[in-house]
Amino acid sequence: MTLMKERKAISPVIATVILVAVAITVAVGVSYWMSGISSQYTQFEKVEIQTGYATYDTTNTIWTVTMAIKNSGSADATVNMAFLNDVPCDAAEYKKGAANLTAGWWGVSFKTTGVTLKPGESTTVYVYIDNPCDQVAELAFLSAGTTVNVKIHSAGGMDYIKLIRLP
Repeated sequence: MTLMKERKAISPVIATVILVAVAITVAVGVSYWMSGISSQYTQFEKVEIQTGYATYDTTNTIWTVTMAIKNSGSADATVNMAFLNDVPCDAAEYKKGAANLTAGWWGVSFKTTGVTLKPGESTTVYVYIDNPCDQVAELAFLSAGTTVNVKIHSAGGMDYIKLIRLP
């Protein structure tokens, strides 16, 4: 029994330090693990309309609204619809210059499947408006000096709005 009395255990202070060190190490490991899991579920899209302006082609009597857009989110964003004064564009893709724009209608520069932007990517989209836009009653009264509400819609359900004055 004397042999057992001569053996000493570790001091309570050293035991506490070891216990705290192990607890901190486990907590750091769990926090890194949780942040890795949460980043998979917290990706988001955010499209910014950086600039927007309109020009008028007197030869074809067409307004061209030019918008530079950028995806500043952390997930891919697909812009698949455009609205002009809350009227959806039901037209197909139109080329810059709007040579194939049906009289009285309006259209956009991207296909009906949309334009996809990766995080940090930018592009330019165009909206073409025939003057007069008499096939759509809500747009029939557009004229120079009118401010129009151009809204682009993403596949993720988000709307991004820009007010633009027609020249």
